Amino acid sequence: KFEFNPKDGIDNPALSLAEDMDGEGMGEPRFYLLSKGSAETFGFCLHEELGCRGHIIRQVELGGLAQRRGLQDGDRLLQVNGHFVDHMDHHRVMQKIKASGNQVLLAVLDGDSYEAAKALGRDLSQMLPADIRPRLCHITRDKSGFGFSVSGPEGKAGSGMPAPRASPTRRPRLPLLLPAGVKGTFQLSVRQDGPAERAGVPPGSWLLELNGASVRSYSHAQLTRKLKQSGSKVTLLVASSAVEEFYRLRGLRVTAALADTSWLPFKVRELHMVKGPAGYGFLLKEDDCSSGAIGQFLWDVDAGLPAEQAGMKEGDRLLAVNGESIEGLDHQQTVLRIRAHDDQVTLLVIDPAGDEFYQSVGFGDPAWSHP
Repeated sequence: KFEFNPKDGIDNPALSLAEDMDGEGMGEPRFYLLSKGSAETFGFCLHEELGCRGHIIRQVELGGLAQRRGLQDGDRLLQVNGHFVDHMDHHRVMQKIKASGNQVLLAVLDGDSYEAAKALGRDLSQMLPADIRPRLCHITRDKSGFGFSVSGPEGKAGSGMPAPRASPTRRPRLPLLLPAGVKGTFQLSVRQDGPAERAGVPPGSWLLELNGASVRSYSHAQLTRKLKQSGSKVTLLVASSAVEEFYRLRGLRVTAALADTSWLPFKVRELHMVKGPAGYGFLLKEDDCSSGAIGQFLWDVDAGLPAEQAGMKEGDRLLAVNGESIEGLDHQQTVLRIRAHDDQVTLLVIDPAGDEFYQSVGFGDPAWSHP
């Protein structure tokens, strides 16, 4: 049966499914979207305890964010932002939570059900939906347009119609087919082998954000205008019907911070370097990021030395050292982290164009998106 958690009203309920398994009641994973201010905490600690399996939720603050949402002492953490973490090193799991910034989506299982599932040999990853992440897609238009059309809810005029063909003498019209007066509900029809499909937009998916802004309040005319203003490139946050239903049933808002970024042309890069006689061959400098925060940047990359050979580029921003995010570290602390191993280091970096893109769509720290 379905039971909605009343602890925090109806704006963010946790949906749980209870089932009977081999005569014993076993709970299903519960999902919580925690959103905090920059000066706040999520209101819990994550422990690894001797004699206990899993990543354990502890020290849930009375009246804190985690408790208000429904997290309970002893819950086991299974998933962070759609990534299964039960098998991961504990420190790496904590880094994923930290790197997600001020918003994180957690899937947990109560302690008794976790131990029962382990005793029965259940694959805990199979207890979770196959994919609960929306998708960020960056589309470059061709001579026929972006390769998608937009319709209102199923059954309304224009739903599911393909994008119109381009006229050889006129600029392609934006294929918006939504009836006037309907706001915020846009479903996409994708042209086969068009720019949208090649950029990863699933057919029949729902449009959630356009160029980093929510479309929830947009009318037909507003969406048309925003697309025209996008020029030759547009970035969409979309969700399949199954993903949209997952969040809607739980009263959760989907944001770019939760998105699958694998279809984007902007990638973080992992650079593994072994120190040579002349060192690694780069300088680390502290400077302002496009977001206004302080970042650590890589400059003066020497030709022929390990940094250049590993693929380092001038102006790359450093995200993580040896698998650990550097968010919150100052310059000296970052230098010490790099020097912690005398002869080799692995850096996670992103180039300036990718860094600016992620900031523009509100993704936060791209480090956690790295597998």
